[in-house]
Amino acid sequence: MRASDADREKVAQVLQQAHGEGRLDLHELDERLAAVYAAKTYGELVPLTADLGVPAPSVMPVPLQHHAPASRIGGTPGSGVSFAFWSGVERRGEWVVPPTHTAVAVMGGVELDLTRANFAQGQTTINAYALMGAVEIIVPEDVTVQVSGFGFMGAFEDATHKGAPTIPGGPVVKITGFAMMGAVEVRRPKKKKLKGRAHDELEG
Repeated sequence: MRASDADREKVAQVLQQAHGEGRLDLHELDERLAAVYAAKTYGELVPLTADLGVPAPSVMPVPLQHHAPASRIGGTPGSGVSFAFWSGVERRGEWVVPPTHTAVAVMGGVELDLTRANFAQGQTTINAYALMGAVEIIVPEDVTVQVSGFGFMGAFEDATHKGAPTIPGGPVVKITGFAMMGAVEVRRPKKKKLKGRAHDELEG
């Protein structure tokens, strides 16, 4: 979950109090305050006070409990192939990703948006191949992603910020394949899409 300015301020107050009590020296305080104001998620804020022997700020909820991991898994799987040849293919919205899905873009484009998707099984493998084309895969924050593809005169890019916190027990998506004179990009949703999903779930 993304942290707000108020969340960062509360963590900063805890650090300043720890400095006043002698738990942190001035250099450590400066380093941690810099990390606080650079943090974008709760997961980045939690470690900054974990070793101080003080309760974590009450602003920190258990993230994403309104859609627990189990609610992401199950359903009748959709197609196992997305193929674009001089064309474009998009899979987005509410769909069920099969245990294995293959995306091929040949002088075309494929977009797999998993933001509102469910997964037939807890672990999913997506094989992505871009031949003078592009494959874009959007993986939400509550899904663990593992990327192992490569590019040959092309790019196989993991832009999901490795090490970002994920929910234990949630879906795992493994993405492999290659890009030849093309591009495969794996990224997280834009902030607008995350808000949209949260709104849909509250409405539900």
